Amino acid sequence: MKNSFILLFTSIIFASCTQTEEKQFVAIDNIIPKTIALSEEQQKNWQYKDIIDDTIPGISLDKAYTEIIKDKKGAPIIIAVIDTKLDINHEDISKHIWINPKEIPDNNIDDDNNGYIDDMNGWNFLGNKKGEDVFYSNFESMRIIRKYDSVFSDKKPDQIPTELSEAYALYKKAQHLREKELKKGLQNQKYGDFLVNTYPESLATLQKIYPKQDYTLNELDSLYTVYKKDTVVSKLIYYMVNYKKYNLTQKRIHNYKKSFDAVMSKSLRYEHNERTLIGDDPENINDIKYGNPKVWNDDIPFQHAIGVAGAIAADRHNDKGINGILDHVKIMSLCVASSGGDEHDKDIALAIRYAADNGAKIINMSFGKPLSLNRSWVDDAIVYAESKDVLIVCSAGNDNIEINLENTHYPNDYSKTGEEISNNLIKVGASTYSLDKTLKAYFSNYSKKHIDLFAPGYKVYSTSHGNIYRPINGTSLSAPIVSGVAALIRSYHPDLSAFEVKDILMKSGVSYDIDVEIIQEDGSEKLVPFSKLSKSGKIVNAYNALLMAEQVANSK
Repeated sequence: MKNSFILLFTSIIFASCTQTEEKQFVAIDNIIPKTIALSEEQQKNWQYKDIIDDTIPGISLDKAYTEIIKDKKGAPIIIAVIDTKLDINHEDISKHIWINPKEIPDNNIDDDNNGYIDDMNGWNFLGNKKGEDVFYSNFESMRIIRKYDSVFSDKKPDQIPTELSEAYALYKKAQHLREKELKKGLQNQKYGDFLVNTYPESLATLQKIYPKQDYTLNELDSLYTVYKKDTVVSKLIYYMVNYKKYNLTQKRIHNYKKSFDAVMSKSLRYEHNERTLIGDDPENINDIKYGNPKVWNDDIPFQHAIGVAGAIAADRHNDKGINGILDHVKIMSLCVASSGGDEHDKDIALAIRYAADNGAKIINMSFGKPLSLNRSWVDDAIVYAESKDVLIVCSAGNDNIEINLENTHYPNDYSKTGEEISNNLIKVGASTYSLDKTLKAYFSNYSKKHIDLFAPGYKVYSTSHGNIYRPINGTSLSAPIVSGVAALIRSYHPDLSAFEVKDILMKSGVSYDIDVEIIQEDGSEKLVPFSKLSKSGKIVNAYNALLMAEQVANSK
């Protein structure tokens, strides 16, 4: 990182005294924008750095451990990860998997009478009693069209009775969205074909120059300059730069292609209905006798949950891979997301209730969809979790759109007219390590009304399936970082309520007075103050949050 980077700090917001020393909350309100170039080593844990000490806009976790919680012992805490199946045997999280203390494994008895048999580590809502799993689900647009096609397909707006106007509007939205999803699906298929065809060509070309295939990114950049006039070779070198940068191996490329094809043939196919395999009634929220206890599966194409879980709970003391945010945590795995398509509202609602009833104090949901067929089920579950003092943390989505009542991202905590339905849900956008117009990750959704705060979500190293580690982009990583900070607060200050923890996270974040770039749908750019992208206008900060939590706890 360049030493010429300059920061201008404003005065301290307010101070909080601990028993041993005075520590302070700091706002960063005036910054000379500068793109930060991180070394490869710095990129592996940039999200934990401190803006003052390291000149990196992370969450100040390292500072929090050094100055606040180094010699303290936190209480154990359970975090439910509602997501895909989870690699529970990964070397960096296996010791942090929740084990149901009231259940006897593999005896085919519901020992704790919670409605789920042999649920040792959580529950898989995408399986059946035979142990079969759904790999690809329909998109929500497809479910809505399937439900209402026979009612609305030949109707014009003036033929719709008042009591069905809301359903008709949802149906028309679903039709419009399905057209976009089909277009994107075809584009992805073409991209998959491109990867499958060009990767071996690039590999073969470079093998002639580097027989051992031991080239670095810098060497590829230099090689590209040498062969720049040779359009064929230079293109293949350029492609390999991107393959290497994003860790696209032949196996991963094959899986991408397979997944893209499956989305077209299953998720977007009218005739495909995954609930046939599961065997439940998807229109009956009281039909809960489905699923199975196997929350892991090595064969699923989309291994998403492991990256989420690692960001929270990767072992901090095993000298392997990465460090999560805290160690005294157990991850409860609840499977509702497949490798393609959208999550069912019924599965989401039941998973939230399962987590609330079985000891989770925080729920992380790193998924979302633009339409919801049965949103009232999820809304009721969120309110139920609030009654159980459970904090829910959700990703804001990766569509680079401003969230509003027309373009929304489910699940959320507001009604159809915009009023909040609960005080226990946090929606999180993604930030980067650059203190310039790219501080907002290019993909992150944003909203002054409907997104609460931001957290690192760009090139965040985390766990990946099969004991490997890689950088991941997405609000899917921002949410678990906030979940981890919330867990620190609830672990060291267990008397604080879910609402108090949310309030602390919102108020204690760090503000940045920077105009950030928003790429609009027509490709044009506009600059918006970072403070206008969320309710708090801030990036979560573990150091500040723990100081404020102590202050709030001591005042009670």
